[in-house]
Amino acid sequence: MARARSVLLSGLLLVACLLSPIAFVALKAASPSSSADVDARLLTATFAGLVPLAVEQPAGAYDSVVAMLQSWLFGGIVLIVIYGAAALASLANPLTKRREQVKAEVDAIRKGAA
Repeated sequence: MARARSVLLSGLLLVACLLSPIAFVALKAASPSSSADVDARLLTATFAGLVPLAVEQPAGAYDSVVAMLQSWLFGGIVLIVIYGAAALASLANPLTKRREQVKAEVDAIRKGAA
């Protein structure tokens, strides 16, 4: 349904582009050969401008809402795992644990010496 609308819209846009020079620009009286050159250039420019419309848009990567939700769910799980690993690493830091042990030993020695 959406693709049929886009094809119809592209067709209407093409017709509008082809008719717009006739509707809005007064053509000069010139020889038939130069008129053919202008028409060929106009057709080429119009075609070049409409080529990107023929390419599928990036939003077409999600053909359904389910695929979009699955990608968000996967990305969320990956972020949770990364943050969880960082939190675990900060809590289980061996250097911090060793510093606490040394501090406890130094405090015990100071108590014994006092």
